[in-house]
Amino acid sequence: MANRYVYGNTVRKVNRPDSQPRPLHVQPERKRRHHMSLGYLLFLSVAVILMVVTLSWYISLRSQITNSVKNIATLESQLNTLKQENDEAYNRANGNVDLEEVKRIAIQEYGMTYASEGQIVTYSDGGGNDYVRQVAPIPQSDGK
Repeated sequence: MANRYVYGNTVRKVNRPDSQPRPLHVQPERKRRHHMSLGYLLFLSVAVILMVVTLSWYISLRSQITNSVKNIATLESQLNTLKQENDEAYNRANGNVDLEEVKRIAIQEYGMTYASEGQIVTYSDGGGNDYVRQVAPIPQSDGK
């Protein structure tokens, strides 16, 4: 038993009777292990094609959304500019009208007068609408 004991920290050589040397030529086995069947290759090809088509569709969709958002922002900016221009034009137009001059021309040149008490006829449509539809001639007042 003394000659079976090995001194040192590593085993120099292990001699087991059941171990056999490995064969040097393992190429056919390795080829067989990594061989893909035609069905699996077709499945992977279809999966890759579907992935590429889906990703290109997604990128196209995101691009359209981005362009739409930019277009909406541009249109909103134009709308705000047009609203400001419209408000400024309206204020300029109202600022140029002299209501006293309009009243003077209406009374002196066109002979218009204010309505007297008997000329005003009030109608009630009962529905609370903002307008009245005329379906018959307006009756004349008795005071005229």
